[in-house]
Amino acid sequence: MKAYVFPGQGAQFTGMGKDLYESSALAKDLFEKANEILGFRITDIMFEGTAEELKETKVTQPAVFLHSVILAKTLGEDFKPEMVAGHSLGEFSALVANGTLSFEDGLKLVSQRALAMQKACEITPSTMAAVLGLADNVVEEVCASIDGIVVAANYNCPGQLVISGETTAVEKACEAMKAAGAKRALILPVGGAFHSPMMEPAREELAAAIEATTFSTPICPVYQNVTASAVSDANEIKKNLIIQLTAPVKWTQSVQQMIADGATLFTEVGPGKVLAGLISKIDKEAVTANA
Repeated sequence: MKAYVFPGQGAQFTGMGKDLYESSALAKDLFEKANEILGFRITDIMFEGTAEELKETKVTQPAVFLHSVILAKTLGEDFKPEMVAGHSLGEFSALVANGTLSFEDGLKLVSQRALAMQKACEITPSTMAAVLGLADNVVEEVCASIDGIVVAANYNCPGQLVISGETTAVEKACEAMKAAGAKRALILPVGGAFHSPMMEPAREELAAAIEATTFSTPICPVYQNVTASAVSDANEIKKNLIIQLTAPVKWTQSVQQMIADGATLFTEVGPGKVLAGLISKIDKEAVTANA
């Protein structure tokens, strides 16, 4: 079965999407439509902007989403997903790809999500850190032992987890992870504690926008971050998408479930090859490709 996967924040690079814009009339139309919807020329930042400009959350999330979704749309008849999944922000790209959300609604939600997350980040000093070389349960136990808010946020692949929470709690957790035998525990250059309870204000804000958006029955199941299982019911997809901001991204578990359910080829759609790399670490036999 053909599985298509969509990357999240961090996959962006200067010049992303420019080749699509210049080689496809459909892509050009969609990029211009995106500029109108967003109220600023995101294409200028994507094609010519600096790494710093691209790193702003209000730019990064729509930029990665647009690259993924427009690339999928230019694949035409070749694009026949039998299952989809996206890492964090990438779940919104996956939901446009499988017909749950329209292009316009997906972009509006991603833009609102980015702004809501930015606001939540400004309330309390918070951050994320990558932990390498520890089992999932050890990371969870260390987080639970620390005073303050720090949780496992991204289960990326075996031995690679990201933790998230209050800055002081994350710093303490990093020291404790190293003491527990982690190869590395390093603070990431991110704006805040995504996929943790620190995102509750953003979740509340986004929930209202998601509730007001039409979700259609998809053409194939989406393996959602919060459940790591196949979901095809529009209302259930909506509910899980609301929880996603404060819940961990179960990427390892999602990929394992997709393989168990018959995925034979994983095609990454969007900038970079981060997910293909993670999938190979989750299952050495998995076949990956880039769109």
